[in-house]
Amino acid sequence: MRERPAEAGAANGGVPARRAVIRWSWRMFRREWRQQMLVLALIVVALAATVVGAAVATNTPPPAGAGFGTAQEMATLPGGPHLAGQIAVLQQNVGPVDVIENQTVAIPGSINTYDLRAQDPHGAFGQQMLSLVSGHYPAGPGQVAVTQGVATTFSLRIGDRWHQGGQVRQVTGIVQNPQSLLDEFALVAPGQVSKPSQVTVLFTAPRGHNPASIGSVSHYVVTRQDAAANNPLNPETIVLALATVGMLLIALVAVGGFTVLAQRRLRSLGMLGALGATDRNIRLVVRANGVLVGIVGAVVGAVLGLAVWLAYRPRLESSAHHLIGPFQLPWIVIGPAIALAVVATYFAASRPARSITRIPIVAALSGRPAPPKQVHRSAVPGVVLFVVAAALLSYSGSSNGNGGGALELILGIVLLIVAIILLAPFCLVILGRLGRRAPIAIRLPLRDLARYRARSGSALSAISLGVFIAALVCVLTAQRYGNVLDYAGPNVASNQIIVYTPDHGGGPGNGPGGSSPSGTATTPQAQAAVAQNIARALGSNTVIELDQAGASLQHAAAGRSWSGPVYVATPQLLQAFGIKASDVNPNADVLTMRPGLSGLSQMQLVYGGKGNGSGGNGNGPPTSWPCPKGQCLANPVIQEVGALPSGTSGPNTVITEHAIHTLGLQTSASGWLIQAPHPPTAAQITDARLTASAAGMTIETKSSTPSSAEILNYATAFGIALALGILAMTIGLIRSETARDLRTLTATGASSFTRRELTAATAFALALAGAVLGTVAAYVAAIGYAWDNPLDGLSGLSSVPARQLLFICVGMPVVAAAVGWLLAGREPSVISRQPLE
Repeated sequence: MRERPAEAGAANGGVPARRAVIRWSWRMFRREWRQQMLVLALIVVALAATVVGAAVATNTPPPAGAGFGTAQEMATLPGGPHLAGQIAVLQQNVGPVDVIENQTVAIPGSINTYDLRAQDPHGAFGQQMLSLVSGHYPAGPGQVAVTQGVATTFSLRIGDRWHQGGQVRQVTGIVQNPQSLLDEFALVAPGQVSKPSQVTVLFTAPRGHNPASIGSVSHYVVTRQDAAANNPLNPETIVLALATVGMLLIALVAVGGFTVLAQRRLRSLGMLGALGATDRNIRLVVRANGVLVGIVGAVVGAVLGLAVWLAYRPRLESSAHHLIGPFQLPWIVIGPAIALAVVATYFAASRPARSITRIPIVAALSGRPAPPKQVHRSAVPGVVLFVVAAALLSYSGSSNGNGGGALELILGIVLLIVAIILLAPFCLVILGRLGRRAPIAIRLPLRDLARYRARSGSALSAISLGVFIAALVCVLTAQRYGNVLDYAGPNVASNQIIVYTPDHGGGPGNGPGGSSPSGTATTPQAQAAVAQNIARALGSNTVIELDQAGASLQHAAAGRSWSGPVYVATPQLLQAFGIKASDVNPNADVLTMRPGLSGLSQMQLVYGGKGNGSGGNGNGPPTSWPCPKGQCLANPVIQEVGALPSGTSGPNTVITEHAIHTLGLQTSASGWLIQAPHPPTAAQITDARLTASAAGMTIETKSSTPSSAEILNYATAFGIALALGILAMTIGLIRSETARDLRTLTATGASSFTRRELTAATAFALALAGAVLGTVAAYVAAIGYAWDNPLDGLSGLSSVPARQLLFICVGMPVVAAAVGWLLAGREPSVISRQPLE
């Protein structure tokens, strides 16, 4: 039998040749998958993190259109005598409707409430807002189904008879609102709520019918589109952008891996060319290998991410307070991320594929790599992109707070990343020139980095991008947390609890509420007794009364304004924090622990009805200067006292008794600060909240807001770990690629000390160049964004995270050199000949 001939007219062998080459690439990949384990691991981790991160980011917020069910419009009507007529108007104009009646009922002895709800479980639009956990739905007047929270509060089980509101109903089941697990209600049959306080009517208006034209009830109507947030920086966009940057990092790292792999296969590729394979066929070998790596890594990463998501989903449901389907995933993000993994590895393998075809067949058969070609590139394009990116970020910063600038922000960051990639080879040239007069063990690696900058430049770009992300987080965190006016950070310490009076709005933490008319503590003495009882339950004897005088601080200049409460510096408060009377300036009006507040100009102490003592939100417009007398004190004397607590809700800034007497202010208790010997447990916090609620008071405990040190340390550790990981792989690839030179050095008498110097110098140079380039790019981004920013101007960048930047720019290169020194120095196993791959 004769072989089937190739397609006529195909100069490169046609489809049969490509099919044979791809099969050979697949066999080589299965045989040498261990040599590509690092790139595979990077893709698997990146895809798994993308799947889990996208699922968490998109499913943590409330579902889109929560409260609408399957309807497109919703009317929220108040209860009253006109309710029946309003529902009739809606039915006449839009057709079928789904009516949900709610009556708010207070829980005896608590400020919490639940809803008595009349809803048809099989209604036209509201079925998605109701699900049955156990039992069955109520079907008649004497039946009720409750949520798990109501059942726990009233100790109810299925089959019990519940006396509620003068009626006796039998509990038939446990229900829940899948779109909000915090929704506590008792479900009754339609028509069983006699006096609803609020009625929700769900409907879908006919096509072409404007809901705003529905007579007298049009102002109660809200559409699903109006309720949905239209934000271009939604979680899907952010996760996809992060995945794109991650795949770019992987592509930059994979370039070196595929280069070394092609070098190892140089003899095999030369033999393939000697048998008649064209340059296109040989390029297809390397590119097909890259695609295979991307496909395998993407599939394994997606499966791993899905497994992690399924294991984490129940915990996310409890924290997000709504049900989440097992496959309720943002496939619009996961699909492009999988495609990006394949595309990234394809383009990463394209450069080695082109380079390998330039080697003559005889040189390839001998295993001799082609000498590096000098590539002359200018730094001008990278510098120009730096300037353009800074200009775009400046425009985005000037639009901060005006609802614009999102597109310019994204484009500016993208141009910065491109500029880093373009400037990386130029940095290697500078390193080579700086090492001309260095000792031979340092000059050689610096020269080789410059000679092979087409390959080592991708590794330097990846290191610089990792450092850029970490340094930018550090710089922006230091800028935000360094603002002494709009103070940011944890609200209180982990062992502190603030108990607020009923008429106090509370702080920004997780416990404040409002006053309760059913509270039992109506006098200051009774409220203080409640705080003492809570403290005793926590094992604490330290209860500090927090007084306010209706005064606050303001900054009469552009930028962020004051935020946070201003308490009174009572002798008890000062003594509790170890502040002696001799430590306080007798002329001081305000004491604060916020560093730098005493040096700000145009500060004013507002009182007399203009200041409420609780501060603002930090974004208010500048006030007039100077302020009118009798309402505020311009340029008050502010003294910094570091012993005051640093929590945003705590007494970090207090008005002195000198100012109280001078301005004739009246003080009153607004809360009590309890300092427990140990952080309270969840059960103790629940008991304290119930105790305070029964008295009509509220508490505030430590929120989940991280401190600046936590963010800075985590960002620094991330940047250093990422850079060192890329360095480890890069050094390994460089050692594999320069094994011939290393054998020559060893044969000529180079000791292990010299070989250690070579590796340490390579690691130190790459780490230092990446740290400097990444940090410079981070400051270009920060300066550009703050240049014309109305809230955070250039002055905010004076808070420099010096310690973290020193760790990145000095500590990371030193660690890289030390690790390279320790792991290098082993003599090659074969000196006299090149081993067969």
